[in-house]
Amino acid sequence: MEEGKMSQTTERRRFLFLAGMAVAAMPLARFSEAWAHHGKIKKVEMSEKEWKDKLAPDQFRVLRGEGTERAFTSPLNKEYRKGTFVCAGCGLELFTSDMKYDSGTGWPSFFDAIPGHIETKIDYKIGVPRTEYHCARCGGHQGHVFEDGPQPTGLRYCNNGVALRFKLGE
Repeated sequence: MEEGKMSQTTERRRFLFLAGMAVAAMPLARFSEAWAHHGKIKKVEMSEKEWKDKLAPDQFRVLRGEGTERAFTSPLNKEYRKGTFVCAGCGLELFTSDMKYDSGTGWPSFFDAIPGHIETKIDYKIGVPRTEYHCARCGGHQGHVFEDGPQPTGLRYCNNGVALRFKLGE
């Protein structure tokens, strides 16, 4: 191959990588409000053993190991009473019932999160970049955020039900 010229395969891979990076970064542009609250939540830090003692095995696998529960297995998928969805690891409020909707995906889904209560990072576990989000207090993995949700945000916070608990509202 001539110097300075890339093969079509290399060019295609580079294009797909850069396109994937752009797609993954899109939801991050919407998190400016959350960053205004960044640093105001006191972090919870525990050892792996302490987390294992505190959490059920499926919660530990999801919250601490960034796993995913099977679709349509969480009773919270059909929870629509007035209340708040909190992190199962530390109890931080993440979503209100007003933010929840049925996405048809089989996981509890929300179109917004409580500002400053989640943090994000890019995840490449399936080979393409996705925006993963965690509890801002304990770092527990919650799920991924996508740009295919309803208005007013257009976002879908796709959450593992075992990573949440529901607190009935008053």
